[in-house]
Amino acid sequence: MFTLPCNINYMGKRVQVYIFSRPNPCSMRPKIDSTSFGSITVEGIKFEYDILIRRDGNVEKREKMLSKGLYGTSHILSLEEARHIYESGIEKLIIGTGQTGFVELSNEAEAFFRENKCEVELLPTPEAIESWNRAEGKFVSMFHITC
Repeated sequence: MFTLPCNINYMGKRVQVYIFSRPNPCSMRPKIDSTSFGSITVEGIKFEYDILIRRDGNVEKREKMLSKGLYGTSHILSLEEARHIYESGIEKLIIGTGQTGFVELSNEAEAFFRENKCEVELLPTPEAIESWNRAEGKFVSMFHITC
C-alpha cells in the first residue's frame, strides 16, 4: 500500500490529505519496475530515496539516520536500524546494497537477524529487485538506491 500526500483546497484553506492506494489489490507485494542511480520505481511510482517494503506491501522511506548517526554513513546497517526493519515472523530480509553494492551489516545487526532466524540476502540493488519480484514467503526488503 502506498501513502501519497496530496494538497487540496477545503473550505478556502489549503490542507494536506493522504491518499491510500494499492496499485494491485490482488497482490500484497508490490512489483518493483526498475532502478537507476538515485531512484527506484515501484508499481509505476518513482522514489528518489532509499525505501523499505514491509511484509504487508507498504512502502516507506528508509530511516537511514539510525545508522548514519552512529557510523557517519548509511552504508553500514546498525543494530537500531535492523530492529526498525525487522518484523516478527519474517523469514527473510532482502537488502539492495546500492547500484554497486556498498551497504553491509554491522556485526550487531548480523547477530540480531541470526538470533531472530531471519535470513539476510545482500545483493546489489538491481539484483535484489529481481530477487524481490520472484521471492515467496514471509519477507521484507530495504533498497539503497545510490552507490
